Amino acid sequence: MELALRALVAWQLTKEGARDRIRSEVGEGVISTAIAVLIMALIGLAMWQLFSRVFSDAGGRVESNVNQIG
Repeated sequence: MELALRALVAWQLTKEGARDRIRSEVGEGVISTAIAVLIMALIGLAMWQLFSRVFSDAGGRVESNVNQIG
């Protein structure tokens, strides 16, 4: 009987410990996802700025060459 009681107490403590860990980590996935989305948005903005500058400079060079030719 004593062994069964010890097993029951151990099971209850394990269950409560797992429940506490789950409750303490609620929302962690949402926060991590939000940070990842923010980082990707900043990378996308930097890439767009670079793309825009490269083609703006290239367009200006092409226009000046065309004007020199004709």
